[in-house]
Amino acid sequence: MRITIKYEAAWQNSFLDGSNNEPLPKGGRGFIGSMTNLSKRNNDGKYTNFIQREISHDTVMGVLNRLIGDQRKLYQAKQCPNYFFAELENSIIFENIHDRSKPINKEIIYIRNITGSTDQNSFTGMIKGNDPIFSSNYSDAFWGLLTLNFKDVCQFIVTPDFVVENTRTFDPLSVLDQLEQLNKLKAMEVHGIVEDAFAELQAKFPDAEYIDNKGMIKPIMFYCSALYLQISRLSQNFDLSNALTKSGGISGISKRGFTPKDFMDRFTTGSKKPIWGNPYLLKEKRKGEGEVTSLLTKANGVLEIHLDISQEKAQQLKDMIEAAGVSSFHLGKKGLAYVDSLRI
Repeated sequence: MRITIKYEAAWQNSFLDGSNNEPLPKGGRGFIGSMTNLSKRNNDGKYTNFIQREISHDTVMGVLNRLIGDQRKLYQAKQCPNYFFAELENSIIFENIHDRSKPINKEIIYIRNITGSTDQNSFTGMIKGNDPIFSSNYSDAFWGLLTLNFKDVCQFIVTPDFVVENTRTFDPLSVLDQLEQLNKLKAMEVHGIVEDAFAELQAKFPDAEYIDNKGMIKPIMFYCSALYLQISRLSQNFDLSNALTKSGGISGISKRGFTPKDFMDRFTTGSKKPIWGNPYLLKEKRKGEGEVTSLLTKANGVLEIHLDISQEKAQQLKDMIEAAGVSSFHLGKKGLAYVDSLRI
């Protein structure tokens, strides 16, 4: 038996983690099509969230089940004791033939954000610059840490009585701008005063990890940790309780870095800014190729399904397909497909 299926504009990428061939998690499959998720690498340096899909044996089995009117997920259909294809799967082969007159297209599509995530670098509302952390007697000594060069910060970390001299006035935006500039500093090797400062921070904050996979340290981590050291030192002479979070931290700043949206959330009258969506694309630098941009793929073609089954079983399957009367259906995601011919 041979079933010929034609399809157009079938998307060849997946935006969800997990698999349709397994039970859904309680919260559903996770969305991994955001720009943040697409840019994440695994330990091998690969972008695993940019998932490319091809027509597989499971795809074919899902199509056949759809044609006989079974709209359950494939794993659910297979669990049924009356699963029609239980003894036929090994007798099914397929060939996917791309339509040369309609080549595979690479397109930019815009994906709407339905997860409620917020923009990492944006905020809404008016800025409240009169927060105690900016307008208190200790503010100059506190934020003045961000004006020190890296070696002086290391010296501050290892010297308990280090005095920060600062005449610059800070507000939420200027602090954020300074943090952004410090975040651009290149990673440093761990030796000399840097090693001494690292040892001191490890003793003070054992849960924080400062060393990257190359054995280097990013300066921004030392600056952020130094702010927490300064909290401890200034608390001996000042009351900082009204300037810190309920847990005693600095809003949006951890001991290893900072998050602009969380930092500004405390100092604005509005809420965090939602992300309405993003283009689905991945930019990566490949050795010998330079910067490569990967986009969503749409394909057109013909799927030939061959079933090496008996005449009786083939006639039964043909009758079931005709009775179900499925005129068109999705192949993969968004693609439009239909049965072009069915021969026994």
